[in-house]
Amino acid sequence: MSNCIEQYIEEGKQTIERVLKNMIDGNAIPKYLYESMTYSLFAGGKRLRPILMFASYEAYGHNINKVYKTAAALEMIHTYSLIHDDLPAMDDDDYRRGKLTNHKHFDEATAILAGDALLTKSFEIIASDDQLTNDEKVFIIQQLANASGPRGMVGGQILDIEGETNSLNLHQLEKVHELKTGKLITFAIVSGAYLAKASEQTIHHLQEFAQYLGLIFQVQDDILDIEGDPEKLGKPVGSDADNQKSTYPNLLGIDGAKQQKEQYVKKANNALVLAKANNSYLMDLLYYFSERDY
Repeated sequence: MSNCIEQYIEEGKQTIERVLKNMIDGNAIPKYLYESMTYSLFAGGKRLRPILMFASYEAYGHNINKVYKTAAALEMIHTYSLIHDDLPAMDDDDYRRGKLTNHKHFDEATAILAGDALLTKSFEIIASDDQLTNDEKVFIIQQLANASGPRGMVGGQILDIEGETNSLNLHQLEKVHELKTGKLITFAIVSGAYLAKASEQTIHHLQEFAQYLGLIFQVQDDILDIEGDPEKLGKPVGSDADNQKSTYPNLLGIDGAKQQKEQYVKKANNALVLAKANNSYLMDLLYYFSERDY
């Protein structure tokens, strides 16, 4: 892994941390709710979705400030999904990023409400963004609602739950992760390019790139749940098997999962070349996603 992409990721993380800290006013929110929201929001996440948005914008535009609030809104929605995903009715996890999950540190009701608050706050942030035109706000809100709602992440989550009691084939497994993981990744990349005024044809190729990138991210997650270092991951390995989840290694074996990932990498690479972004940080992030160890 090149030091250049690691430095880019670290700088992106520091930027989105600063932006997020300005987005939530503790004086205007009940204290316990505020503590629960910020507990998970600042729990040390990878911030890869905002970083992808930055990279996509920078491949075609200049005023990076334009995407800061949209990136913050996206990270809030991602965090809300993790809080709810960890609940007893979902994955029933005790740890996230090396810390007690939200419902374990606070309680279930507070965790649910913290997730709800982050979700709804995200749309308020976009609607009040003075960097965006009204048309851009409508586009971004519509795209984010689609990516995070029943035709996106939430739809993928219910398919994932159903997959715990059914053996999924490769097509079905891809569909789960295109929705659950891929839609928010696609939003990050497409919205960044859109706000940089990239062409429709370019955005079409970026959508294909993002679709494969989401699958790469998930395959690597599945592999790390078997071969990963619990200290680096911040949670125990083996939870997929414990929850009887349909995963790439379960379906294809660990070597087959790695081979499938390499097929996705080639297709993502080709799409990025067509989008004329093969010399951008998006290409570096493609290989970072594929090779990450946490």
